[in-house]
Amino acid sequence: MGASKANSALVHAGYNPKPGTLKALLNVRGSEMFEELCAELGVGYKRIGALVVGTEDEMDILHELLERGRTNGVRGLRIVCGEELREMEPMLSDNISCALYAPTSAITCPYELTVAAVGNAMDNGVELRRDFKVTGIRPCDGGYELISPAGRIAAKYYINSAGLHAGEVCTYTGGEDLQRTVRSGEYMLLDRECAGFVRHTIFPTPTKHGKGILVTPTVHGNLLLGPTSIEREDKDDTSVTPEGINEILEKTRKTVKDIPYWKVITSFAGLRSVDEDFIIKPGERCIHLMRIGSPGLSAAPAIAVYVKDMLAEFGLELVPKDNFNPYRKPCHGLSEMSPDDRNKLIKQNSKYGRIICRCEGISEGEIVDAIRMNPGARDLDGVKRRTRAGMGRCQGGFCSPAVLEILARELGIKPEEVTKSGGGSYILVGKTKEER
Repeated sequence: MGASKANSALVHAGYNPKPGTLKALLNVRGSEMFEELCAELGVGYKRIGALVVGTEDEMDILHELLERGRTNGVRGLRIVCGEELREMEPMLSDNISCALYAPTSAITCPYELTVAAVGNAMDNGVELRRDFKVTGIRPCDGGYELISPAGRIAAKYYINSAGLHAGEVCTYTGGEDLQRTVRSGEYMLLDRECAGFVRHTIFPTPTKHGKGILVTPTVHGNLLLGPTSIEREDKDDTSVTPEGINEILEKTRKTVKDIPYWKVITSFAGLRSVDEDFIIKPGERCIHLMRIGSPGLSAAPAIAVYVKDMLAEFGLELVPKDNFNPYRKPCHGLSEMSPDDRNKLIKQNSKYGRIICRCEGISEGEIVDAIRMNPGARDLDGVKRRTRAGMGRCQGGFCSPAVLEILARELGIKPEEVTKSGGGSYILVGKTKEER
């Protein structure tokens, strides 16, 4: 629910980071690992390619990116112009004349990937502690004690991957908070009716403020516009502003024409770190990951290997698990099955025949699976991010009451105890009529 909750969902090719940085190294490595990882974890992945578009006046910037990408080891980069570019992307604005084409760029679903990675780890024996906010870390007995209002955990080693709050966690053991600039990025999401409107991820030429406001398909068929780039003091401020929405409207018109803005179904904002390079810093039997902004998602698989190798250097004995299972069943997919396969599944379990979310075609069976499988959904947003129930055109207006009833039944709690996103976000306050 941090940076993974709201971002552009891109697996960047790796042409943007400065050569010689950790960003450049781990972006390219991570991008090459992504397709296999998503296949194993049952997460959406599409290698659709990216176009960094520009005018004749911006051709020099595109050539700089081309050379940077080649230095970083990105495969297949080239400049495209004229008729070839128009055939690749017919909806580009009339002022666009050239582009850097990155065929290895892809799209995925970041929150589904996060849930799937945790679920797969749990399936293989890892214990997950929910609602365990670490408020202090104390050295003890050749390791550490992680302190939380919810209890304490002893650890020989710990990895601090707390996103925008990683700097604060670093100070718990005397380190320096190196987490600096935080920027908000606002987005607009369009209905799945817009599937196919553009074929690639389309960027403007980058500036000192970042990669710019993009137009991209999502793996589920929506059209995504954004993000803006506004510096924030509050590391948890995900508010959406009229100014941000207007900026998206203004800047996307410069790269893509005739966008059907009236098909917007929701807007949201995410927060990210913005720095020249990642910081992956070893401490005394610990590793701190700070400033993991873009392309943090793309680099994530390679960051994991990098951190694993650092733990080995600490002296941690790493023994491969003989019965490790890398595969995980996705929480949704009924709508993508053939009619015959769907009918077979419904015969096995009639709950798959009851559609709860009409917009996304999500069945009761899929929602029950999301509640029962690791890590089980415990609230409406948990169901939404696992199954997409509530992510369609009506944004949960139709299916939320039914999802609430299923959650209450499966968790053995009262409907009044079901929340939207944990904490005190209760949906119901009580009954209007007494039961008879």
